Amino acid sequence: MKHWLKLFTLAGVLAWSMPAAAWWWDTTPSDYAKTRYPIVLVHGMFGFDDIAGYDYWYGIPEDLSDNGAKVFLTQVPALDTSIERGEALLPQIEAIAAVYGKVNLIGHSHGGPTARYVARVRPDLVASVTTVGSPHKGSAVADLITGSPIEGPVAGLANALGGLIDLLSGGGYDQDFSASVASLSTEGSAEFNAFAPAGIPTSACGEGAYSANGMRFYSWGGTGHLTNALDPSDALLLVTAAAFGTTANDGLVGRCSNHFGKVIRDYYFMNHLDEVNQALGLHSLFETDPKTVYRQQANRLKNAGL
Repeated sequence: MKHWLKLFTLAGVLAWSMPAAAWWWDTTPSDYAKTRYPIVLVHGMFGFDDIAGYDYWYGIPEDLSDNGAKVFLTQVPALDTSIERGEALLPQIEAIAAVYGKVNLIGHSHGGPTARYVARVRPDLVASVTTVGSPHKGSAVADLITGSPIEGPVAGLANALGGLIDLLSGGGYDQDFSASVASLSTEGSAEFNAFAPAGIPTSACGEGAYSANGMRFYSWGGTGHLTNALDPSDALLLVTAAAFGTTANDGLVGRCSNHFGKVIRDYYFMNHLDEVNQALGLHSLFETDPKTVYRQQANRLKNAGL
């Protein structure tokens, strides 16, 4: 019995440590993620570039860089409308594109519509837009909050938290939680999609146009909730997932709502935070490492000449 217990314990340790220790058999070429144009990461709600060296995109920029990509982190208001966030992103993209010609935008959550805004107003600067867990047709959680009795109290707390994040990350932006959730509601998303329709599916759960105005469009998302017992954020996303009823979702965004352009995969066993390798890289051991998904997307862009 003790013999089998030791073997089981050893197997568990190896399963946990193998992703980190796999460097010695990794045959990935060092230029695997070397895209023609730099990759620009756009954060979602309550997001930031980094705080005291802690990335919103936990470990992802470093992994992409190690595999040949040129990567830029951007910062926009943690809480505001898609358009205001897009306006804050635009000068950052203009500065990067002035050096490199164009950019490959990757936006998580509200970062998706934010990136789409830049693609809409300056398509000449954008080679591709990839969205990750973005609510392109709205979020049931945003619908539940917008205009409800809880909106005021929640907005007060959320704006305070957004302001603290902004202060610690040096953003210098005002925060508006009510504007954020209104933008991400079903109604707000429909209004934004009328302004920036490129890549949005015309059917309820189909794919959108793969390209428009010289740009390529891609998306992926998850449908997991409790993916790692050590991650305390999973419990919160399990609660918010109740807003979707029986609709598959990642805790904040429905499966079909994350569709944009070419859908790479819409059902990774990842919740909304796993999609950016949070918290601290704690994700399911039985699903692809989030860093690998980003690396594969960079290789896809590379092979497309982007």
